[in-house]
Amino acid sequence: MRDIDPSNGSRRELLRKATSFIGVIVSVKDHPMIRSLAIASTFAACAALTACGAKQDVVTTPTQRTVSVILDRSANANHVGLYTAEASGEFAKVGLNVKFINPSNPSEPLELLQSGGADLAISYEPELLIERDKGAPILAVGAIAQRPLTSLMSVDDKAVDPRKLEGAKIGTSGLAFQDAFLDQILSASGVDTTSVKKVDVGFDLTRAMTSKRVDATLGAFWNIEGVELRQAKKRPRIMPVDRAGVPPYDELVLAARNETVSRNGAMIRRFVGALQRGTRAAKADPAAATATLRSAAPKLSKREAVATVTATLPLLFPAARKPFGWQEPSQWQTFADWMKRNELLATPVDSAQAFTNEFLPGEGLGSDTTP
Repeated sequence: MRDIDPSNGSRRELLRKATSFIGVIVSVKDHPMIRSLAIASTFAACAALTACGAKQDVVTTPTQRTVSVILDRSANANHVGLYTAEASGEFAKVGLNVKFINPSNPSEPLELLQSGGADLAISYEPELLIERDKGAPILAVGAIAQRPLTSLMSVDDKAVDPRKLEGAKIGTSGLAFQDAFLDQILSASGVDTTSVKKVDVGFDLTRAMTSKRVDATLGAFWNIEGVELRQAKKRPRIMPVDRAGVPPYDELVLAARNETVSRNGAMIRRFVGALQRGTRAAKADPAAATATLRSAAPKLSKREAVATVTATLPLLFPAARKPFGWQEPSQWQTFADWMKRNELLATPVDSAQAFTNEFLPGEGLGSDTTP
């Protein structure tokens, strides 16, 4: 029996013959014992034949593939869709066993991605453009946060107006684009950039401000550190960089190596689709999403988690009925041209080479049609 795997048609034929055989046996009137045994054996054979064929209808779970994703920083509200997708099983449903990596410093995500230490990375559009300008074979495959979050920020009502930062001590995360943004913003405001002292404070932007180590920072997010500082009654002053002369851009993007895009596009498509469903679930049930986020970031108080998730969820969806993760081509080109004009990039950029919408839900060849 183990070698029999009949089609539905073959099973019907075998069962027809078995039933006919029962009719022949029933006609044997002189040997009732033989007749009874034969009928029982035939029914058992029919059941076994049916079971052999039924294995075609078994639905199997997709083979699980481990995918490592390095975050831009430790778990926060910007990652609520990622953690919700993991906790709700959306990644597992499409055969992905996702492992999140917390970076040790702000420059690590794209470095680890390029070295092959991660399959995907959460990074920043300007940082990705700068790395590509240096020859890095990477590109963005989807937007996570759809607008600038990086801000000039200070506490205790200290000045954050660029025109009043002459001679100030300003902290950054040490990322090249943040230093470049700061120089451009100060110069456009008529401030001598050589009078300003830049301090690399890594991820410790909030403490750098509250401890008065610096007068202000450029690098804190208005929806994360800004909200947390308000919750702590530190009276922050906040100016998002797109209010200080920087064109709009996608703050957080999902990045991959060119090689991964070429060879493992199906994995990227499944990942983005699962992330879409996880982010929608977070929007539909913010309380559950907040609890999931706090499981990933136990030091985050419930009050702060609720406030930052509330501020962040609207940023994770594109406007104008575009697909989830949409990267607007004209915006990317405008921003890349601005970076080149301000000498943040050495060479002109064809932004179409720096990102792709191919793997978003409803986009590209072989895609599903979920809007």
